[in-house]
Amino acid sequence: MSDTIFAFSLGLGLAAACGFRVFVPMFMLSLGAYYEWIPVSDGFSWLGTLPALMTFGVATVVEIGAYYVPWVDNALDTVATPAAAIAGILVTAACIIEMEPLMQWTLAVIAGGGAAGTVKTGLTGFRLSSTAVTGGIANPLIATVEWLSALAISILSMVLPILAACLAIIVILGLSRFAIGLFRRFRMVDED
Repeated sequence: MSDTIFAFSLGLGLAAACGFRVFVPMFMLSLGAYYEWIPVSDGFSWLGTLPALMTFGVATVVEIGAYYVPWVDNALDTVATPAAAIAGILVTAACIIEMEPLMQWTLAVIAGGGAAGTVKTGLTGFRLSSTAVTGGIANPLIATVEWLSALAISILSMVLPILAACLAIIVILGLSRFAIGLFRRFRMVDED
């Protein structure tokens, strides 16, 4: 039972990190699987191969760099929001071992996809607000904080998964509150 809790916590933490950057947690999971630090479920053994590690490494560098290009960062958020949810599902499913596939994928879709999608949606709203207020001048700072957060949460998930899952829940609740407040503010502006 405790292995299942640790595996689910690892998956949830990595899924939340996918909301910050799609490929950073995928790269970290691949790195962990490659060096056999992290066990992955049977269908995800390919994550521990050198081609997967190299592919996720290149994708991570490209993704991080793209967020520093003005206006590309906001356009990238449009594509990255559903991609983050899909990545959250995959990392969660990969981490949950010794569980029936129906339960594994149900948890992955609801918890992993939900966590990544919620974090990414909240951050997209934050980036749009920042762009509106600063004209995009603060976006490189936000991009730096986001990828460093993705890296920190990924490492924390691998070292202390239960703590990372608790942190992920706090981040999700905070960003949900921010997104709801932002939605209400825009709705009130539309009504005027």
